Amino acid sequence: MELLTIGAFARAARLSPKALRLYDELGLLRPAAVDGESGYRFYDPAQLERARLIVWLRRLGMPLARIRQVCDLEPEAAAEQIAGYRAQIAAEAAAREQLATFLVDYLSGRGSAVEDRETMIGIRYAARSELGLVRTSNEDAVYAGTRLLAVADGVRGPGGDLASAAAIDALKPLETRAVPAGDLLGALTDAVGQAGRAIQDIAESTPSGEAVTTLTAMLWSGSQLALVHIGDTRAYLLRDGEIFQITHDHTHVQSLVDAGNLSPEEAASHPQRSLLVRALTGTGGSQPDLSLHTAAAGDRYLLCSDGLSAVVPEESLHGVLSGEGDPDQVLDELVRLAYAAGAPDNIACVVADVVTL
Repeated sequence: MELLTIGAFARAARLSPKALRLYDELGLLRPAAVDGESGYRFYDPAQLERARLIVWLRRLGMPLARIRQVCDLEPEAAAEQIAGYRAQIAAEAAAREQLATFLVDYLSGRGSAVEDRETMIGIRYAARSELGLVRTSNEDAVYAGTRLLAVADGVRGPGGDLASAAAIDALKPLETRAVPAGDLLGALTDAVGQAGRAIQDIAESTPSGEAVTTLTAMLWSGSQLALVHIGDTRAYLLRDGEIFQITHDHTHVQSLVDAGNLSPEEAASHPQRSLLVRALTGTGGSQPDLSLHTAAAGDRYLLCSDGLSAVVPEESLHGVLSGEGDPDQVLDELVRLAYAAGAPDNIACVVADVVTL
């Protein structure tokens, strides 16, 4: 079959020659032949299908690195990846919608959530990080104070433990800083940005050039708390005897559940259930979820790594959290359940009770 010049191929694929040259440099769409003297590129008409797929995926806003992965997959696997990306887009849009609604209420003066008033409540808290039964190192990091609760789970490999520690360290100054309720989200955003820069420095010092961690954290002011979340660490709320997961996992498997391609029961045993689609990597490519909540006396919060949530079912978490005992005693029982389930991963958790002062 006769090869097409770069210009003819660009017109057929509705791409510019400049884009084709970029895709060649990235290894995304190599020409079929290159003239040895002029360097002119020629393409096989059979490459048009891949080129058009690239065009469509770019219109979705998919990053080029992920497009390359999708294009190299078999059609069924590629469709699964695109469905996961669609779910990610929907989740990010929902987070932006939530933040936009909060800002509209705040700026119009209709939102009671940002009133900076003295509320006589506080928290009693406890934190724990334990080594899993089959692990030789612990990449989890935790922090609990009167105004800040945080759990981070570093991805195994060079820099994972340093990344989780850096994420927590970047948030710690918020514990002693007077942050008004109306600026909780802004303060958390700034701290996460600082964490990203620290993680980038760590990544640059590792052989793989990578350092990855999840992060779930809460910052309090009076009765208001801001929640930042990225990855598969989780936050739960026990209120009036009911348990609610108030974070959304940023995993490949959760994306499949969101898209309707997998049931929650299937997700629990899926071999790729820990594959993250969003995490703190220092590149700034993934943004965390941010939300504002109103706490009430009697609430109990649990922040944990998947070393707990992946092996202890939610009904068991509910039973422990709704039982008697202070935060330390609750953590003792949660860790015991994780070990009883085999503790294949490290266990990090924070429990906080909202109390009237």
